[in-house]
Order: sequence, then C-alpha cells, then structure tokens
Amino acid sequence: MLVRIRPGAELTGAERELVDCLRAYPSTGLALVECRVGDRRLGGVIVTPRGITVLEVKGFRRRQSGLLTATADGAWRISDSPLDLEAEPSNGLTDRVEHGVHAVRVALEQALQDSRHVSGAVVLVPYRGVVVRPARTALRPGLDVLVANSVDAHELRVYLEGFSAGPREWTIDRVLNTCATLGVAEVPSRAELAEEGFANNRPAPTPVVPQVRKFSEPVPPADPSRRGKLVGIAMFAAALLGIFVVFVSVGVALLQDSPDPRPLSDTSQTSTNRAPTSAPPRKTECWPFQRDC
Repeated sequence: MLVRIRPGAELTGAERELVDCLRAYPSTGLALVECRVGDRRLGGVIVTPRGITVLEVKGFRRRQSGLLTATADGAWRISDSPLDLEAEPSNGLTDRVEHGVHAVRVALEQALQDSRHVSGAVVLVPYRGVVVRPARTALRPGLDVLVANSVDAHELRVYLEGFSAGPREWTIDRVLNTCATLGVAEVPSRAELAEEGFANNRPAPTPVVPQVRKFSEPVPPADPSRRGKLVGIAMFAAALLGIFVVFVSVGVALLQDSPDPRPLSDTSQTSTNRAPTSAPPRKTECWPFQRDC
C-alpha cells in the first residue's frame, strides 16, 4: 500500500506503528497519514478502489492486555480496568471519528464528488507482545474499532478486505481528485497509482441482454383412445336407432287411419232423420176363465 505522510507532521508512536502496518499491507490502497481537512486533523485516510476509510489512531499509556469492551457512549474498558490511552480519554473517540467522517464527506460534496462510500474506524495500537481483543467491533453504523500493531495486523487486514468488497469505483483520476480535495501536498503520480493497482478508467457496465420471450408452440390434441372411439360409435348408432323408431311409429299411425273418413255432418243428419221405432207389444198375462185371452 502506498503511504503519504503530510510534510512536517509530528507522528505519535501509535501512528508510526500504523505506518509500518500499512506499508506491509499487500492490497491496493493509498494511505494519507496525518492529513488535515479544514481545521480538523485526521489520524489517517485510506483510499481503496472501493471506498474511503477515516481513521482515528490511539496508543496506550501502559501495557494493558485482555478483552476490550467498547461502547459508543461511555468509557471503554479492557478486562476489568478502564482503558488508559494516550493524549485523551476514550469516551470521546467515537465522536472524533464520526466528525472526521463528516468532514471528509462535506469536502467531497463541495468538490462535486460522490461521498457515499466513506466509513470510519478507531485503531488502537497496543504495545508489542500485548494481546488485546475487542468484544465488540461495531460502534455505530459505519464506525468500527480495530486493534493492530506491526506484529499483529490481522484485524486491520480483515476490516480493509471486508470494506473493499463493493464495486471498484475509485479510479486513478478519482484518487487524484480526492487527494486535491483533501489538500494532500505529496500527491502520488499516475504511474505509482497504476503500479499499485488502481484502474485507469471505470470498468464499463455489463451490457444487459434483453431476454426474448419464446412462445411455446400449441400442443396437438392427443389421439382419442380406443374406448373413446367405441363410445362415440355406440352413441351414433343409438341416435340412428331412435330416428328409425320414430319413422316406423309415424308410418304405422298413417296406415291405421281410414283412407275415406265420413264427414261429421252426414253422421249427425242420419242420426236426426232416423224414424222412431215402436216399442214391442207387452204380453198380457191371462188368468183362468178370463175373457179375450
């Protein structure tokens, strides 16, 4: 990683230790140590192809080891003891790094540059040979706490690699514009940035190939089964049989009817002009010795 230190800067022991860590870091990046944005002094600004990280670097007054407990509001502790840092107490570190992130974003916005990919971290540099492990690494969204020195910089590397997981947005031109915006005196050349791994141009977006919707061909109807054919033939035969029965019934009815029917008027006249018939004589019963019998 390229490292640029502001001319005339007076680095603390922790900051010099961090410089050794960054120079041994193998990934692409530009570290601006002890830079100033406006009236604010920043411990470091790391520019990678995928974003910017603002660092607040603090060392220990004495050898302290154990489990670090860091909170966004309140004093930090290591094991059961208060964290003894150089220069200032720990309860203001979160606000300091947050103000530094805000200052960098404002400077980028005033220069009409994108300020979305800017995060911050507090880097604690313990004495060599002392083991300090944080119990919590996230202070607030976009603000983390790291522990690193020249002997053990594993957490710093994991943080930078995780932060670099986004798209490669910072090209050589954008890095040079960022250096000019932050007032870097010793700006690296284009050849140094290219050798470090920064791209000359932003990669072209992957063309989106329109997907042509394929319409499926109509599926031909399935051939009817043998059973279906038999059912159809049976129904057709039943219909023909029914029609035949109807014709036969009509023919029989026509044959049974009289070919010369008698008119209704003649029948009624015959019945009305018929002569009345006399009733047969009644037989008289005769008795013995009766006259005229």
